[in-house]
Amino acid sequence: MDQDPDIAAELAADDAAPAGSAILRAMRVMEVIASSEVPPQLADICKAVELPKPTVFRILATLEAAGLVGREPGSKRYHCGRRLGALAGEVLLNSPGRAARHAILEELVEHTGETCNLTIPNGNAVIYLDRVETAWPLRIALGVGSSVPLHASASGKLFLAYMTKRSRERFVRQCPLVRHTRKTLTDPRALAAELDRVRAQGYATDDEEYLAGICCVAVPVHGADGRVVAALAMHAPVPRLALTEATQFVPAMQAAAEAMAQTIDWQAP
Repeated sequence: MDQDPDIAAELAADDAAPAGSAILRAMRVMEVIASSEVPPQLADICKAVELPKPTVFRILATLEAAGLVGREPGSKRYHCGRRLGALAGEVLLNSPGRAARHAILEELVEHTGETCNLTIPNGNAVIYLDRVETAWPLRIALGVGSSVPLHASASGKLFLAYMTKRSRERFVRQCPLVRHTRKTLTDPRALAAELDRVRAQGYATDDEEYLAGICCVAVPVHGADGRVVAALAMHAPVPRLALTEATQFVPAMQAAAEAMAQTIDWQAP
């Protein structure tokens, strides 16, 4: 990690903090990064946590080495690392509301007759936090902990659509849009148009874009502060349920997402 000369000169003057204080300072830094719609720069983080630049720089260097935060290619902006995203998923998965969330998924599966899952974003992918399988013999093996790409999944496109325009454009510009099927959106302009449509209609679809023969619908789960913190998704084999028929379950999914939101206590710091 490149070091600012001014920071290097000041680091020696920065007194060591007690272990407890150091941990809490690191937590404050991670909270600021996690809650920022646009990846913040060093100066932004310093202002938010009200700590001197040398102290914040040292914390960021430690967090980056541990894989908890990262820096965007070609910039000095910081974002949550995959390790931090995985930790957030484990916290949510094993929180007291786990049983209630699983019950909501079970009820939705009973209503739709298809597999439903709860997901969160992690880097350039989507992680499955919980999942309830349908009783049908024809289904796909994507269990808890599995991940799928943002640009080729219903949940992923939903998370992208609700990003700030700046963050969304940065993703489309910097991340490789890998083709998984003949229907995967690999053209940046086509993906951008799709994300505008998703944001306008309030739900996202996957029309055999990640796995051939599988369609998916996803709706947002909003946190207490209004941000999209998770997605509730349903997928099915196309021969059994066409995408046009799957979208008829959107109202039921949105109602389930509202109930799911009551089990999640994620708020901006």
